Amino acid sequence: MSSHSPRPTTASPARMPVAFVGHGSPMNAIEDNVWSRRFRDLARELPRPKAILAVSAHWYVAGTFTTANEQPETIHDFGGFPDELYRVQYPAPGDPDLARRAVQLLGDRGASLRTDWGLDHGTWSVLMHLRPAADVPVVQLSIDGRLPAAEHLAIGRGLAPLRDEGVLILGSGNVVHNLRAIDWSSPELGFDWARRFDEAAREVLTERPAEAPRLAGHADFTRAAPTPDHFIPLLYLAGLAQAAGRPAQVLVDGCTMGSLSMTCYTVD
Repeated sequence: MSSHSPRPTTASPARMPVAFVGHGSPMNAIEDNVWSRRFRDLARELPRPKAILAVSAHWYVAGTFTTANEQPETIHDFGGFPDELYRVQYPAPGDPDLARRAVQLLGDRGASLRTDWGLDHGTWSVLMHLRPAADVPVVQLSIDGRLPAAEHLAIGRGLAPLRDEGVLILGSGNVVHNLRAIDWSSPELGFDWARRFDEAAREVLTERPAEAPRLAGHADFTRAAPTPDHFIPLLYLAGLAQAAGRPAQVLVDGCTMGSLSMTCYTVD
């Protein structure tokens, strides 16, 4: 496994960066490991946002929605983990105004508000390190599982104005996410097919982000993403990179347990 140190952001305070993080296991919320340390490193490089819009792999539904809760609940959407993890609370406030603004930007795609969801572990397991004080409002954006890859890229482009409004856009998933193939005994292993797809994604994101939907046709895609929920947040970053007119940068890379990629990217 190799890694890159986080690179200082060059974004001005008027334009917030965009980030995609590989969140892997919810245990990253409470463990001190290479990934949680990189998240904390990133926190030191990011300017303070006015609010955060998070696209989590774990709100994968039939429709595009934003959480309009004043105080979103902390959702423990997993099973079989230590009690300590179920006691975690991330009490960040919501931002109904941001939720409505995102819906406005995506209005031609039928986006709407919801109050029956909160912050799932794809969001809070990362934000516990990026904003440990939970002092910035957070809104989640759902993933419409019915849409083709190109539509998710287009939604990312549509969200681009939020960056000039002080909003940090965060995608949380995994470039490679195959739970059935996990080798729990090998925390630094990446299977050959997982590394190939991770490298193919890196080439596209860092050179031609507008072509990210084509990764769904890669020979290793069906093993890398047997369900596309964790891969799709990467398309939102790619769309935002396309809107910005520049490619993504690697924050940290590497695979774990054979069939998970924890590679993270940023724009600006």
